[in-house]
Amino acid sequence: MKTLLITGCSSGFGLDTARAFLERGWKVIATMRKPREDVLPRSEHLRVLPLDVTDPRSIQALVEAAGPIDALVNNAGVGLMSIFEGTSMETIRATFETNTFGAMAVTQALLPGFRQRRAGVIVNVSSGTTLRPLPLLAVYTASKAALNAFTESLALELQPFHVRVSLVIPGRSPETAFARNAQARMQDQGVTVPEPYADFVRGVFERRTAQQSEPFTRSLDVAEVIWRAVNDPSLPLRQPAGADAVEMARSS
Repeated sequence: MKTLLITGCSSGFGLDTARAFLERGWKVIATMRKPREDVLPRSEHLRVLPLDVTDPRSIQALVEAAGPIDALVNNAGVGLMSIFEGTSMETIRATFETNTFGAMAVTQALLPGFRQRRAGVIVNVSSGTTLRPLPLLAVYTASKAALNAFTESLALELQPFHVRVSLVIPGRSPETAFARNAQARMQDQGVTVPEPYADFVRGVFERRTAQQSEPFTRSLDVAEVIWRAVNDPSLPLRQPAGADAVEMARSS
């Protein structure tokens, strides 16, 4: 029986991905900043472990507790909607710490095991914002675009060791807490809206509300694409996930 380790499992894409792999006979190590076993079905094949991807000690403790794994899914991430001019560098760095450096740190900690076994799969979960630029998302998109570039270069480095690397690119999902959390960070974490941008920001949020009927990504869509990325070596490295992401990928 194979083992999956996935970060950011408390809700959304990570939660549904953990469920999908459990249902299909994998052992799953689901990680969260604050572990909650009640969000996943009880199973002898499930372990819920704490992980803060920005904390080296937390990562090391996870590696020691997890043991050998067959697939890693770097899903943990934070959202941020902000006017760049009104965003503190502290907030910008914190966004990169989770979305970019966190995935890199977890990957680096687990790579020796993959390399020594000459087998394994690493899937990094990015964002459809890297396919189509959007306002208020300059910092968030930059953190995910960096993850894209990292993933594509890493795939070349790991080919000699038979370790596959994949990039899953979800679209907009009203089922996740991203927009709500992103707007909360806009208010609470070093983000202001300079007065010259006020009308522009209002217009952006009004347009987002009007777009609710457009094609979007379901969390289950992303879980299914992650499943295929882990299990089908014939797939291309980049995998859009969700109706809107597929549409954006075609036109990008």
